[in-house]
Order: sequence, then C-alpha cells, then structure tokens
Amino acid sequence: MTTLIRKAALTAAGAALVGGALAAPATAFAAPASTHAPTASVTTDRGHDRDGGGKGGKELRVRYEAQPNFFYCGPAAARNALTTMDKNVSQDDMAREMGTTENGTDSAHQITKALNVKAGKDTFRTVEISTPTADDKQTDTLRKDVIKAVDNGHGIVANIAGTATDTDGGVHSFEGGHYISVVGYRDGGETVKISDSANPDQSSYWITTDNLADWTATRGYSA
Repeated sequence: MTTLIRKAALTAAGAALVGGALAAPATAFAAPASTHAPTASVTTDRGHDRDGGGKGGKELRVRYEAQPNFFYCGPAAARNALTTMDKNVSQDDMAREMGTTENGTDSAHQITKALNVKAGKDTFRTVEISTPTADDKQTDTLRKDVIKAVDNGHGIVANIAGTATDTDGGVHSFEGGHYISVVGYRDGGETVKISDSANPDQSSYWITTDNLADWTATRGYSA
C-alpha cells in the first residue's frame, strides 16, 4: 500500500505522518462546496485503434460537488464518480467509509474499498503506478481502464501529486497530493476528462492520458 504514497513533503495544509508513511494528502487549498448542473452525456461512434482502443469518445453525466475543505478531496472525488452511476451519496458518507481525517485519505486502496461498498462488490479495483513516472505499458493500461470504465457507465478516481497541464494550457498543481475523478475520454482514450473537486471555477478539464499517468505515478487509481 505504501507504494501508492509519494515520498515528498506535503503542503502545510496536508502534511501529516500516518502509520510511519506520508498520508496520501488532501488538496493544498480549500474550495467552497458548490453543485453544478449535470454535464451532458455525450457518446460518439467508436472505431478501433491500437490495442483495441476506440477512435471516438464518451462523456458521463456528473452531478458535481466541490469539496468543502482542504482534506475532503478523496470523498468528493469518489462521490462525484459515483454520481455517474446515478448513486446518491454524500461526501460525509464517503469520508466515513474511507476513514478520511484532516490528514486526508490514505491511498487509492481506501477509495476502492469505499466505492465498492456503494457500487457493488468488485466493481472497482486498485491499480498501482509505483514508479516515479509511468512507462508506456502503465499508460496504455490506464487508457484501456478509462475506456472500459466509462463505456460501462462509471468514472474512475485517481490519486495524483505534482503539477500537470491540461489541453488548454491550464496548470493544475497539487504538490501535496489530490484525488480527482476521470469521467470521459476522446481520441480513442488519448485524452481524458477530469472532474476536479478542488475549485468549482475549474470543475472540469481535459488532459492527455500520458500526463495523467505521470500525475498518478508513485500512487494509483480506482477503476
């Protein structure tokens, strides 16, 4: 489980030691809770490219909520992902399920466990990317996991850390760590849609799967 936890100093907001290892942290800043109108569910016809990925894409409907504090990114990301399955759960409920404290949520394993309580046994599994950066095989696995999950009607939750740039040039920095939901893909899975609870003014954006895989490196995701 500790392979999911980045060995780096956390921000002042999220720094803590849990069981002798750095906790998979909450976001570096708080955002006010805010519910946005659902995004439209959009599906395009898919052909096939390398390794079975489609050439089109699909977006899931999300009943978005921002996190109300700096340490609820795990519960918020899990709750937003579950809304793509039309599950009505609260962030507080998810926080209890995954043992979230002011130190954050320990790892993707806790996220997976809580998601399966709400979505059904073995709906989600944890995938680790334990290396400092993702290799081609790990990136391709993530791409296929996103396509499979979204095509089956549910998002995934990724435990990320560091800085990444989206397809519009926006910079998203969570040096202390963060959890996000992945709720769509396009270009055969080469680009994925993020639902981000940290800031309702940037509630969603697109990022390449290569960047997402590196963002998730040393941690993992629930798919």
